[in-house]
Formats: sequence, structure tokens, C-alpha cells
Amino acid sequence: MNLSKSLYTKAIQCPKALWLKKYNKEVLTPPDATALARFETGNIVGDLACKLFPNGREVIYNPDNFSGMVETTKEWMNEGLKYVYEATFLYDGILVLVDILKITPNGLEIYEVKSSSSVKDIYLHDVSIQLYVLRELGYSVISSNVVHIDSSYVRGDELDLNGLFKIVDVSDEVNALQVDIPKRLEEFESYLSDKDNEPDIDIGSHCNKPYECDAKEYCWKVQRNIPEYSLFNIFNLGSKKQIELYEQGIVNIEDIPDGYAMTAIQKQKVQNWKDQLTFVDEDNIKDFLNTLSYPIYHLDFETFQQAIPEWKGISPYQQIPFQYSLHIEYSNGTIEHKEFLGEDGIDPRYELAKRLVEDIHMDATVLAYNMSFEKGVNAKLAESFPEFKDHLLSINENTKDLMFPFQKKYYVTPQMQGSYSIKYVLPSLVPEMAEAYKSLNGIQNGSDAMNAFPKLSSMSREEKEETRIALLEYCKLDTLAMVEVLKKLKEVIQ
Repeated sequence: MNLSKSLYTKAIQCPKALWLKKYNKEVLTPPDATALARFETGNIVGDLACKLFPNGREVIYNPDNFSGMVETTKEWMNEGLKYVYEATFLYDGILVLVDILKITPNGLEIYEVKSSSSVKDIYLHDVSIQLYVLRELGYSVISSNVVHIDSSYVRGDELDLNGLFKIVDVSDEVNALQVDIPKRLEEFESYLSDKDNEPDIDIGSHCNKPYECDAKEYCWKVQRNIPEYSLFNIFNLGSKKQIELYEQGIVNIEDIPDGYAMTAIQKQKVQNWKDQLTFVDEDNIKDFLNTLSYPIYHLDFETFQQAIPEWKGISPYQQIPFQYSLHIEYSNGTIEHKEFLGEDGIDPRYELAKRLVEDIHMDATVLAYNMSFEKGVNAKLAESFPEFKDHLLSINENTKDLMFPFQKKYYVTPQMQGSYSIKYVLPSLVPEMAEAYKSLNGIQNGSDAMNAFPKLSSMSREEKEETRIALLEYCKLDTLAMVEVLKKLKEVIQ
């Protein structure tokens, strides 16, 4: 059996995913731009973490010569080198690369580097297979550790690696996992020994935990024809009721028996879908609209995150606003548009905050969709730039949430599929706006924008200009969509 530590952890989540990766990888969903960006971040964080353990050497990755990597690791350990990065070991077909290996007179120390801000259970399995291989090879391992980002760190003038990273000793946890590894390996080997028949493993909560499996599309839609909106949208995956119905062969919402015991919200979702009717609570919608006063400032931020903060005052994975769009709607129906997009390579927050308080009057009604996000960004800006604090906090005090009437089920259509996310509300109420997003060039959603902005500085002049235009067009459409959704709410009470 040929197994790497990444394949081992994949099998921990689901042995079928391991089998597909080995024998039928064509059915797996390739990583999207966000996943690729996450992989890139992991590599950057891994390289930086090595500086906590200076003067080591890195074993160069060569997928065509793993035996050479193993020999290089042995040579350097025998030389008395203190630190080896990507130290490579092979035992009984199991290949592990230790991110950072510390060699001491008393034994070895394992350091697994992760770009996340906490120690997750799956990381313990990752480290446990490394420990297993090293021990089976006869090495004495005196500690096992996970190195991860400390999200509470705030960057000063210079980057402080000891503040940025947290080292957690997980020796007790991974030692406890050792007893189950031989049995797990036997199980995985039994699945892989049959190259013709994939494992008969049903869908379940493991499809999403700890990560959304790259075989989910295949297992759910291709093999089981589970529709986009199904009982899994009504009941939590893995819940007792979901399992009960699924085991009866019920997947479609219309097949859920009348009178089946559900909460009031679940019952309403099911009935709305079965009846295919639109429900409108005119009185409550009118009350919501009466809380708004003109001019209405429709606001939307675009943000990105940095695992390794580049600028002073920023924490790892803090939401950094780099762009906003503002559609100002006046009582006579006139619409005015304002926008901001930061320059690449510099901290965009100060200039954004400065422009924002110029563009939004102190006591104006601000409308956002899922306002907790915009208010959170504003609050952080107020904390970072005291000169704008009063104005920014005033904006927060006057911010209303366009999501509210949909969240409260004042306006429900079957096409919303029980959700109040703008992803479902917009195509239901303003389908032409949803189509407009699809026609955008290059950037069609928030993830695209979040991934594009940090890359501007590495683009050619022409590509950079095209991307900046695409960013502006996308963000502009976001607030225009809010104007159109609000218009639909107004039509209800006219």
C-alpha cells in the first residue's frame, strides 16, 4: 500500500474518498481559486515558520525520487544537523514529510505547521501517522507539536515571528491515537486491494467534516441524484430526522409525509416548497420600510485576509477592507453612485476610511445586506483610526439590514429555497440582476474579488487595469442589486 500523510487523513474522513483519489480521480472536483489560494498561503506560512528553527536545511521535494529524499534526510541527520525541513521518511509504503524535524541528543521532535488559527482534530491524525512511521523505523520521538497562527497577534512595525506563531505540544493526543493506527491501515488496505469496486459508503456528515470532500459532487449528485434543494436543506446533515427520512428513501422535499413531526420553521419551509406559493407579510414589510429615511446609502464592502499581516495594526485573518460601493437613493428616485478601490501594495484602510466618512453623511440611513459584516468592518476601522471614530460609529448606529425582512420570513418564494442569503433572494426577486453577475468579466463573486486584490501587485500593467475595472464593476453591481431588491419590497405595499 502506497500512502502519504495527506492520503491518510483523507481516508480518516472517508475511505471511499481515498479509493477515488487512487483509482478514479477524474470524478473528483478540482480545487477552486479559493482552495488554491489557501494552499499557497499554507506554503508561505510553512516557509516562514522554518525561521523559528533557524540554520536548518530543506529536503527538496521530488515526486520522482522519494527514496532520494529519504537518503538526504538520513545523511543530514547523521551529519548532526539540528533542523531538517521537509524531513522525509518511508515505512512499509507509508511516506511522511515532517515539516520541521528537530534532532536532539535525547531524540526527535516533530513540528507540523498549519496556516489555521487553532489545532483541529484532523491535524492530530496528521501528526500521529508521522509519529507512527518514525517509531516503526526505530527512532525515539520525544515530542510532537503543531505550529499554527495566533490570530490574537497584532503586528507592530516589524513582524514578530514568536508572536505570530503558537507552538502547541500535542504529544499526549497523538500518542493516544497510536493504538488505532495499525487497524486503520489494515482497513484502508482492504479497500484499496479491490481496484475494480469502489467502497460502498453512504453519504453523511463526513462529507463536510472536517472539510467538504472533493468527492461530494460525485457521491451526491452523480450517484444519488440529490437535487440542489432537498431534505438536507431542511434538516441538518446527520440529524436524527434527516437520517430517518433518508433511510426511508426520501430525498425530495415534496416526498416528506404530511404531518411529519417538524419544528414550525421546518414545517413552513416544507409547505412553502410543496405549495410553490409566494408568501408576503405586507404589514411587517411596511413597518420595516418605515424605519428607512432618504437619502438611503446602499453600502457594500469587499475585504481580504492575510495569514501573515503585512501592515502595522493588523492581525492574522483580520478582514481588511480594500473597496466599497455606495449607491445613494434619493426620495425622488434619483440614484447616485460612489466607489473606492485601494491601491495595491499598500494598506488600503486609512484612505478607505477617509473617503467613506466623506461619502456618507453623519446621520444618514445606511442599508447593507447582512449588516453585521459591514458594521464589523466599520468598528475595526474606528478602532484603528481614532480621527474617524465618531463618524464611523455613527454610520454603524444608523445602519439597517436589508436581509431582515427575508430573514424574518416576511417575504418568501419557493425559489429562495428556505434561505435568506442574497444568493437566493436576488435571483428570485430580480432574476435579470442574477444574470448580470454571470456576464461580468473575471470577477463574479466575493471570493473572486478577495483573491484578486492581493495579486494586483504581481500583475502586468494591462492585467492590473483589467482586474481593477472588473473589481469596480462587480462591487458596483452588489449595491445596485440592493437598490433593486428594496424596490421589490416597496412594490409590495403600493
